[in-house]
Amino acid sequence: MPLAAFGALLLVAICISAAYGPQGFGLRALFPLDASVNPATTTLLLVRLPRILLAVLVGGALATVGAAYQSLLKNPLADPFVMGVSGGAALGGTLSLVLGGAGLGLQALCAFSGAALATWLIYRLGRIGGRVEVLSVLLVGVVFNAFASAVITFLKAVLDAQQTQQVLFWLMGNLGYPTYGELLLMAVVVVAASAALLGLARVMNLFAMGEEAAASLGVEVERGKTVIFVAASLLVGTAVAYSGLIGFVGLMVPHAVRLMFGPDHRRLLPLCWLGGATLLVLADLLARASFGSLKTEPPVGVITAFLGGPFFLFLLRRRYGRAFF
Repeated sequence: MPLAAFGALLLVAICISAAYGPQGFGLRALFPLDASVNPATTTLLLVRLPRILLAVLVGGALATVGAAYQSLLKNPLADPFVMGVSGGAALGGTLSLVLGGAGLGLQALCAFSGAALATWLIYRLGRIGGRVEVLSVLLVGVVFNAFASAVITFLKAVLDAQQTQQVLFWLMGNLGYPTYGELLLMAVVVVAASAALLGLARVMNLFAMGEEAAASLGVEVERGKTVIFVAASLLVGTAVAYSGLIGFVGLMVPHAVRLMFGPDHRRLLPLCWLGGATLLVLADLLARASFGSLKTEPPVGVITAFLGGPFFLFLLRRRYGRAFF
């Protein structure tokens, strides 16, 4: 029942987002479905729908990763971007822009390569004595993010004004207009990695009891942590490659779903995927709707930051009480 409700909510968000624009249109305006003779069909199929589908894939990936990382790190404040993979993806994407790669395909390839390199480096350095130490992985990720941020800052300092603006706009999180071929490639990666995490939902439930207790119940702890880390990092790298840095989705959605439906990852993960997709579709709709008053379209990463900042403070207060303030 919750899955059906979340799926229906996502479908409603997609329909509203597809219908909204400077020239809104109803269902009747879409016929005939021939882009060569119907401008409304052209707008829907070539402009709005690719962007909406990108929001669905990125939002679903980030929310699912948030739930997985919170299970892996046993920290409800964990976010997909604390692991350092986003730093590698951002560095790779920035380098492509510096070298003149304005196309989404080249930028995505470079960002994904940076994420893959960061994942390998963090994973290798986080293994101690043949075991994946969660604390070591977290510390390496934080340090790597700081290093990547320093390199990006240096690159922005030596670029011309146009390149600097392009880099900043991408880093703030921006949903562009990918081709259907690019969306298909992204969908294959996102669905495969999300399915891998869902297959480990029972393992994540047992991790909540502690690694020793999980091992006593027959769980291969190290293999489980490795698969979770690699699949989640793959999702983060793919999302950042196509949309830049969009924060707080992986923090807000898992907590909201967990409060409503409990911590069972067999239910939590698919609901987070649908909830994250819905949130990002609506955030992108809000960004487009603000064009009329702001005379510019803010990046969707700014919208999620405005929503996520207060939410993060709420979580801190909930976790640590009044002593935090």
